Amino acid sequence: MLPRITHEQTLEPVYLAFLEALESSSFSGDIDARYNARLAQATDNSVYQFLPQAVLYPKTTTDVQTALKLAAKPEFEKVVFSARGGGTGTNGQSLTHGLILDMSRHMNRVIEVNAEEGWVRVEAGVVKDQLNDALRPHGFFFSPDLSTSNRATLGGMINTDASGAGSLVYGKTSDHVLELKSVLVDGSQLDTRPVGIEELHHPMALASSSLGQSIITQISEATRAKREQIIETFPPLNRFLTGYDLKHVWNDGLDSFDLSRILAGSEGTLAVITEAKLNITPLPKCRAMVNIKYDSFESALRHAPELVKANATVVETIDSKVLNLAREDIIWHSVSALIEEVEGKTIMGLNMVEFAGEEADVRGRLSALTQRLETEIASGETSGSSGVVGFQFTHDAASINRIYAMRKKAVGLLGATKGSRKPIAFAEDTAVPPEHLADFIMEFRALLDDKQLQYGMFGHVDAGVLHVRPALDMCDPDDEKLLRTLSDEVAGLTRKYGGLMWGEHGKGVRGEYAPSVFGDELYDMLRDIKTWFDPNNKLNPGKLVAPRDHDLCYDVDSAKRGSFDRQIPVRVREAFPDVMNCNGNGLCFNYSHYSPMCPSFKVTGDRVQSPKGRAGMMREWLRLLEQQGVDANSLSTQKPQSWLARARNSYHAQRDYDYSHEVMESLKGCLACKACSGQCPVKVDVPKFRAQFYQAYYQRYLRPVKDYLVAGLEDSLPLMAKMPRATNALSGNKLSQWVMKKALGYVDAPLLSVPTLKQQLENHACLGYELEDLKAIAKDERSRYVLVVQDPFNSFYDAPLILSLVNLIEALGYKPVLLPFKPNGKPAHIKGFLEKFASQAATSAEFLNEVHRLGMPMVGIDPALVLVYRDEYRHVLEQQRGQFEVSLINEWLLTVLADTDAQPASGKQFTWFSHCTESTAKPSTGAEWQKIFSHLGASLKTANLGCCGMAGTYGHELENIERSKTLYKMSWEKQIDALPREQILVSGYSCRSQVKRLSRFRPKHPVEALLELLRPSCDRFS
Repeated sequence: MLPRITHEQTLEPVYLAFLEALESSSFSGDIDARYNARLAQATDNSVYQFLPQAVLYPKTTTDVQTALKLAAKPEFEKVVFSARGGGTGTNGQSLTHGLILDMSRHMNRVIEVNAEEGWVRVEAGVVKDQLNDALRPHGFFFSPDLSTSNRATLGGMINTDASGAGSLVYGKTSDHVLELKSVLVDGSQLDTRPVGIEELHHPMALASSSLGQSIITQISEATRAKREQIIETFPPLNRFLTGYDLKHVWNDGLDSFDLSRILAGSEGTLAVITEAKLNITPLPKCRAMVNIKYDSFESALRHAPELVKANATVVETIDSKVLNLAREDIIWHSVSALIEEVEGKTIMGLNMVEFAGEEADVRGRLSALTQRLETEIASGETSGSSGVVGFQFTHDAASINRIYAMRKKAVGLLGATKGSRKPIAFAEDTAVPPEHLADFIMEFRALLDDKQLQYGMFGHVDAGVLHVRPALDMCDPDDEKLLRTLSDEVAGLTRKYGGLMWGEHGKGVRGEYAPSVFGDELYDMLRDIKTWFDPNNKLNPGKLVAPRDHDLCYDVDSAKRGSFDRQIPVRVREAFPDVMNCNGNGLCFNYSHYSPMCPSFKVTGDRVQSPKGRAGMMREWLRLLEQQGVDANSLSTQKPQSWLARARNSYHAQRDYDYSHEVMESLKGCLACKACSGQCPVKVDVPKFRAQFYQAYYQRYLRPVKDYLVAGLEDSLPLMAKMPRATNALSGNKLSQWVMKKALGYVDAPLLSVPTLKQQLENHACLGYELEDLKAIAKDERSRYVLVVQDPFNSFYDAPLILSLVNLIEALGYKPVLLPFKPNGKPAHIKGFLEKFASQAATSAEFLNEVHRLGMPMVGIDPALVLVYRDEYRHVLEQQRGQFEVSLINEWLLTVLADTDAQPASGKQFTWFSHCTESTAKPSTGAEWQKIFSHLGASLKTANLGCCGMAGTYGHELENIERSKTLYKMSWEKQIDALPREQILVSGYSCRSQVKRLSRFRPKHPVEALLELLRPSCDRFS
């Protein structure tokens, strides 16, 4: 049985006292000490795991000052902080065992855009893509382009001096910083900007506190005195160097000092940055991209310098490992036409070359490069080395952005590598002079090959930065030791080639390698800077350097996720692959309201309510179960405790702590839209492991009555449909609705169709078929039949749609057959009734397999239900039970277009809104509908939106109603209101229900629009 699960991670007394004092202060932000919230912030995109004491979400700079001033009191000397943004670091940069200052939830305003002067002022929590969305109408963008741009914050970019694609032209983040507003460890505010020599003589005018004044004086004098040594020591790279940028704090003329250069790249170890004034770049008037294909990755690397000489704006590369993983991902449908295969050749490397600028200049550079490539391919020579097998180019901005989206997903894609060894970050941002890159990488590869390791490579070859991720199993103690060995060897290899081990992603816990790179004297200067800013080591301790009289506590041997994960037995890890495979990439934190990824995180801003957060909760749940001697795998076969025992446990749930409640809090917020399983690079399927958890949780606690209603819906609907008017009267009156709301927590439940589907199709030839009737159809006639597989929602709540489907099939010259209703099982699965789901799936699969053998196409109209047959059935049923195939109606329509006369253009226009499950599990659906409508004489646009907020029964539950409405307003409402109602097409039943509820009209399904296009020939059952 599932036990009450406790954990040993209680807050330290000093932090408890601090949080109580902070709550009584003027701090206006959020304070979150929940264990699940701490776990959600315990990891980033690295191998490390540091559990914080709590998470603070300040709302203003004053809030940050309040927290740090309070912590400066003697009794809170041991309280430490780490500022955090998107949490995308690969080396534990923002992880801490102290307090997290998360700037992303509230401090995320674009304060001011000054297009005339070319700058913007932002708060630290603004996401990079969010900033570019705000700048685009003004004709500008913020040019440092990192792969995590849809979730990385400006504060994080400044703290790691992030760069990314095109850095040779656009530079690093620090190159765009004009001013910074920061809070020092004593709670005083420090504003930094370039200042002249005369201003330095008056530090009181530059800083309001004595701490700030002394910092300015000490650093300006020390860095000026060591100027020659600094210049001689630093490698000639355009990338992140020390963490504290000693080289650029003074300009070349030594007449301008900018302390912001010390703060940029400091990883929050010196101060907490709260606002920034940044310069912005005009959007290029013209862009073009060439995708060059190679027969080896070495060829791609060795060719890169020639591409840089072609005055390219960007030169990015990926190897065959990343390319092949992209082919298996949802992203490939959007880029496959831009990276076509070369007949007789295997693409083993790809260079993506972009030109941006004035149109004439871009076209000239593009023409010169493509002519060279054509000549080289024809002659078999490529700048002194063979390798180019083909190329494609495009001027289309949307196509270019899709290519970059694929490249940006490379980090996450590598996590999808099969097997227990996964490519991981620890030596993933090496930087060497570009002219040495190919030789460096060949030696790097030899090092990895010698250890028989798999790896993936991608990066910015124009800047000499390559991201290399060796595959290790961090649950294996031997591989954990190997990580240390490799770290040391790679650090030595980068020094050999005049480069750095941390060329882009910051040092984080890799600070221990700094003395060997910079020498004792300059390293001591770095320690002095840390001492002047933070003498008691309270700001992100263990990163970069430690102040004098302190040790650098964290190094590459620090606590890793693997040390926790290996406490979970292998058999349990294998039973919960979606939980264990999450690598912390954080794509589920995509800020855009129009992305389908994780609506629950978008609407709450709570990382607990995200796929990454939920996977982390479940990993810890599995670990704690094992600690208590419980086999998680056996829970699925055990019977629940007695009703009385579960009632008693539920009654005492508030009194008796159980970590399972925190997991439940996280999981019950999930909409089960399954966008995660399609959008996540490693295919983390939250609804799948949520169902597993529900089944275990409700062995100990009582289920809500509403769960039984949902799970039993498919059993009860055929019975209710026998008396639809009476059922509607019973459920639709005000008293019943009040009872439903108060007792069951349900609101505005839909009404049954009246007349019912059976009544609307009365005497129609499509009714009455049983299996034996289908078998009796002559084999040579079966190809003209189309079998309609019913789903519970459309058949019983939207019967006119099924009628339209039957009419459409007939209008196209086929014979429709309405198969007997068989429960699909999705409602039971969503609520975690796994035994019931397995039983329903087995029964339906047995029937559908029998039908499948007859060779007649089966179609379903609701994407969410049809896709259950392809996903959840595959997991729950034995191999032989899953032979049948149910097509989505658009898939079937595509197959019959060739037999249908193309219609002349009607001038009719439509816009299609997809179900989020459909758009992520089968992203080609929109293009399929467009082809179908075009064939029948109409044009169809697709709306790229996030979740509508309904998601099955989620939007009908009282506890979710406000979030459901907010999600609709965030993404759907504006686009729905902007279109004529007759042009709006919605394929998902739940989405149509949401539009009907909140926009007060029922939109058409594409089938109904197609029927209208064909109406002159099929007006038979209106």
